[in-house]
Order: sequence, then structure tokens, then C-alpha cells
Amino acid sequence: MSESAKKDSKTRKGSQRITVYCLPEEKKRIEDNARSTGKTASSFLLAVGQGYQVSGIVDAEQVREMAKISGNLGRLGGLLKWWLTNDARTADFTPDTIRLVLSKIEDLQQELGETMSQVIRPRSGSDKVKGVPFSVVKAKAFKGSSQKTENKAR
Repeated sequence: MSESAKKDSKTRKGSQRITVYCLPEEKKRIEDNARSTGKTASSFLLAVGQGYQVSGIVDAEQVREMAKISGNLGRLGGLLKWWLTNDARTADFTPDTIRLVLSKIEDLQQELGETMSQVIRPRSGSDKVKGVPFSVVKAKAFKGSSQKTENKAR
């Protein structure tokens, strides 16, 4: 950056400072909230103070859990696909085996939905996504997929 560009660019360093008095537990809460959004306490308070909606970063552990559940769903879906196409590898599958696979898929979908609801938090205290309750959105997302294959198993 040229010398004149450095002089023209605005930085907060050397600007006015706001001191905020708070109790130790309040400071810890502010720092925890800032960390959960990937910001420093200073930039977090600056954004909140200016009325910005601060969004959090996704917890890496929950993302790993969702990836694991998704992989398990994929493997079960593969077994189901083999059965639907009369693959020789599934010749010994009974209707009870297929029902068990479908049940496991439903369980994993439920688990994935619960993990997603921990990661995806509705904004501004609302439990709605575009005017629809979040529980309804989640239920619709996971409902139809297993019903279609269950009808085939019967």
C-alpha cells in the first residue's frame, strides 16, 4: 500500500474508545458469545452496538456428527437400492430385513434432524423459518423419503 493510501484509509486504532464496566460473569458471557460467532469481544460488541444481527459459526463437532449420520444414511440407502433393483447381493433379504433398514433410516433421519436443530437456531428468538414453525419444516424435510420405500417393501 502506498504512503498516501495509508494516510487516507481509516482505521479504528487511535480512534475513540468506549469503556464498559461489567461483572466477571458478564464479561465471560460476552467473550463466550463473541467466540461462538468467530469474533473478538471488541468486534462483537461493536457489531451488536450498531444493531447488526451477529450470526454464529457452526460447531465443528456437530458438523462431524452430521457427516457421520449422513454417511450412515448413504450406506443404508445403498442397501435399499440394491434390494429395489433385485441385486444378487440382496437375494437373502427378507421383508423383515427391509423393514429393519427402513426403521434404521428413520432413526438416523430423526437423529440428523435433532443435530441440525442444535446447529440451526432461528433468528431473533423466533422458532419459525419464513413464518413456518421450525418443527414443521424439519418434519417435512424427513417425512416423505422413507414412506415411499416402505410401501415398496410391503
